[in-house]
Amino acid sequence: MKSIDNFVKIDETIDDLQLKGIKVIQKKKSFRFGIDAVLLSNFSKVKNGNKVIDLCTGTGIIPFIIAGKTKAEYIKGIEIQEDMVEMANRTVSYNELQERVEFINKDLKDIKFIKSLDKVDVVTVNPPYKVSGTGIINKNDKNTIARHEICCNLDNVMEASKILLKDKGKFFMVHRPERIADIMCSMRKFKIEPKLIKMVYPSYNKKPTMVLIEGQKNAGKFLKWDKPLYVYDENNQYTREVKDIYGIE
Repeated sequence: MKSIDNFVKIDETIDDLQLKGIKVIQKKKSFRFGIDAVLLSNFSKVKNGNKVIDLCTGTGIIPFIIAGKTKAEYIKGIEIQEDMVEMANRTVSYNELQERVEFINKDLKDIKFIKSLDKVDVVTVNPPYKVSGTGIINKNDKNTIARHEICCNLDNVMEASKILLKDKGKFFMVHRPERIADIMCSMRKFKIEPKLIKMVYPSYNKKPTMVLIEGQKNAGKFLKWDKPLYVYDENNQYTREVKDIYGIE
């Protein structure tokens, strides 16, 4: 029996994903994964034997969910914050996923490094949502780095994705609806054609708060809209679709 004490530090928790026994280490008071990462992992179409790279991977939640839900050959996460990567790699060791999951402490703007990696079938990304310069900015705060375009912006994400993807490879991202014009422009700028959009609403009478986007490298121009996803029903309970995503009966 593995001792949690050998993997988890005093300022951290270990949380059960309820997915093939996988548990994820997170900071108690720093950035923790939310429903956006879970929805993106479910939205991403990862086939058997696919090779996947997750940009802006943070605690590694997306690679761990993909590892649990699919038969991807391997999933590599890239993250600029060194302590996040160290923590994510301890999660790899705890779950004994070394043969399939790996995390690297690198800047996705390091084009020489990005070009050195093997091409992959799928790129996923849950990037910072807010334009740099909006709101109160603390460049040393981990939550700020995760939420604001301080270390990278949409064009940086798209350029890295274009380099990493095989021809016709798939791109999946979660973002905010108010950035959709910026997203579409950046995708086409870097030859990642928008193919499918799914809006996410917190409940039936609220405005959408998230958008899930599928793109494809060097693909033809044809955009489809998926049916919307509602997180909560009229009783403030998860909808059936969200329960299915979380594996709740």
